[in-house]
Amino acid sequence: MILIADSGSTKTDWTLLHSPHPEQWDVIATFRTQGITPVHQTSDDIRQILAHELLPQLSTFSRASLINSRALETPLLSQIEVFFYGSGCTPAHVPMMKRILAEVFPTEKNEVHSDLMAAARALCQHSEGVACILGTGANSCLYDGQEIVQNTPALGYILGDEGGGAVLGRMFMNAIFKNPQYAGIRDEYLKHSKLTQADIINKVYREPMANRFLASTSLFIAEHIDDPLVSQLVVTNFRQFFRCNIVPYGRPDLPVHFVGSMASTYQPQLEEAARAEGFTVGTILQSPMEGLIDYHRL
Repeated sequence: MILIADSGSTKTDWTLLHSPHPEQWDVIATFRTQGITPVHQTSDDIRQILAHELLPQLSTFSRASLINSRALETPLLSQIEVFFYGSGCTPAHVPMMKRILAEVFPTEKNEVHSDLMAAARALCQHSEGVACILGTGANSCLYDGQEIVQNTPALGYILGDEGGGAVLGRMFMNAIFKNPQYAGIRDEYLKHSKLTQADIINKVYREPMANRFLASTSLFIAEHIDDPLVSQLVVTNFRQFFRCNIVPYGRPDLPVHFVGSMASTYQPQLEEAARAEGFTVGTILQSPMEGLIDYHRL
């Protein structure tokens, strides 16, 4: 059996695959736990999540006898190979995460990869391509079908993250308070959000998680995307993403694939930006799990 994990800071989605016959892999269970990010959590924190959130769900599943297989006559955990993909799985933190997984799942093969590798495998499968993450932040890579061979540094929403939700929120705030053309949109946003300009300044400069606050404006922007001024902001954000992050790969011949809420919410604007910058949009997924399941079935 194979257990795939797609983990972020908030939640981890788990999918269990079983192979009743050679070359056939069936999804037999899905689970959810809180997020696991080894760059921010200690080993004990992660062990607690696995012990108190994941294992009870696996235990319940095992007792339910949902798999008609003789393999279940042996301990369930020793049959499972884990492929863990997550934010915060940097090269420095991969060994720790692998050790923890080996304590729980005593199999010969447990793998730990970054969320960018999850995007690459989910979007490109075993083919060459450019894989991108567009959510609150943004990231991208050139993938050769097996490995990530080049990565433009994302640098975060202050220095980079073009195309992401936080940068879009920053652009939106700048436009509604500085550009008279956006006065009507500004008034509508302030009424909708029940915020003042002073409130917004406070949230950005004095409160934690300014990036999440800025990205939250995407909900309002999506509802007003038919306004040409709003739509153009989104297109401009995406064009900057292509210019700053995709052009350096020097591969306009390859399709550019995307995973994340920004790409799926604003697909028409993303495709317009790609055409303007000389690129072709390939696959767009809301989350990588669907693509990861296909990747590990092969």
